[in-house]
Amino acid sequence: MGDTETTIKTVKLDKTTITVSSLFDESDEKAYWHSKTPEERLQALELMRQSAYGYDPATARLQRVLEVAERQTS
Repeated sequence: MGDTETTIKTVKLDKTTITVSSLFDESDEKAYWHSKTPEERLQALELMRQSAYGYDPATARLQRVLEVAERQTS
């Protein structure tokens, strides 16, 4: 996500704007997300993932697995 990379530690949550509603109520949420660029949507998704599962840059990389293979001689 380049220069605009955002982590959960740099974002402030304004709890005064959060509302709870029924899944069956009409909302303007769909129109809101359609107005965003694909990059903005992915950034929002990444922030939601970090808030749900945590974020630790030291362990965010893939684990390396090494295997020693012996050559067969014919």
